[in-house]
Amino acid sequence: MRKTTAKNVLGAPLKPCCFDPLTGFHRDGFCNTGPSDYGTHVVCAKMTEEFLTYTKSRGNDLSTPLPIYNFPGLKPGDQWCLCALRWREAMVAGVAPPIILASTHEKALEIMEIEILKKYAVVLLG
Repeated sequence: MRKTTAKNVLGAPLKPCCFDPLTGFHRDGFCNTGPSDYGTHVVCAKMTEEFLTYTKSRGNDLSTPLPIYNFPGLKPGDQWCLCALRWREAMVAGVAPPIILASTHEKALEIMEIEILKKYAVVLLG
């Protein structure tokens, strides 16, 4: 597992988001970002049917597998690093998926306040 020095929105070391399916802009399991990540894939979210339907309607189909890119397609319950702006757009539309604060990169705080993120936080056991 690759280590990261990034911080999460709580100011602690960034925790992994998901290894199966393998997520992150760098496909390392973390919601890390960098200069080439124009979408700012920093929000670790737990997929819901409502969000997957919404994002597909907005032109970003995350549920259909794309074997050429080794992308399995997401289903409700999967965790994935989402673009911060798409997550905020879904929040405004009333379909934002819950997020994992410990795995959400601090860069998300440039797009929305911690109070908003905390309202959508899910606590995972295990």
